[in-house]
Amino acid sequence: MRMTLRFPAVFAAVVLASPALAQSPHEWLTPPVNLPPPERGAQRYNLDTLFGALKLAPDEASAKAIEDRIWAVWIVSGSDTCDLLMSRVKDAIDDKDFDLALKLLDAIIAIKPAYTEAWNRRATIYYLKQDYAHSIADIAEVLKREPRHFGALAGLGLMLQEIGDDKNALNAYRRALAVDPHLENIPDVVKTLSEKVEGRDI
Repeated sequence: MRMTLRFPAVFAAVVLASPALAQSPHEWLTPPVNLPPPERGAQRYNLDTLFGALKLAPDEASAKAIEDRIWAVWIVSGSDTCDLLMSRVKDAIDDKDFDLALKLLDAIIAIKPAYTEAWNRRATIYYLKQDYAHSIADIAEVLKREPRHFGALAGLGLMLQEIGDDKNALNAYRRALAVDPHLENIPDVVKTLSEKVEGRDI
């Protein structure tokens, strides 16, 4: 789903696009296709450094390159078994076999519950199946492990918008932008929601 869910939060769909957002939620919530090679053993220092650089990125191209490196760190589980299973999850999602994807993600989480991206991917699948309760629960696990997950936060905003909770959707989007000021289309959505929720400045 590139965003994060921090309240409980929601993230986004691989196939659904919100009318409020020109970019597919899949673009926020799941890793890009061509990621730079991950640097095993240096994930934590990489993330802290990368998130600092992301806030200071001078333009969208620079921010996108940093986002890709963050996803490259997130996707690495540290377990060859989990990495193999995650590749099968991707294949299942591509085939729209969401039940199989859920079974594989259940297995990954049982093996390595600290693996944040497994929770994020499972939350995305639950969202696609319109099982919002389980999706929100998994997003809470994502944010517990990685509060800076901009994919989950943006996804949360999307879902809250869909259910008509504009106030909390606005809060989620603002949290996402605080982490990644260059999230595509989100500033425009924040502007629109701010006027709707808080009114126009006089």
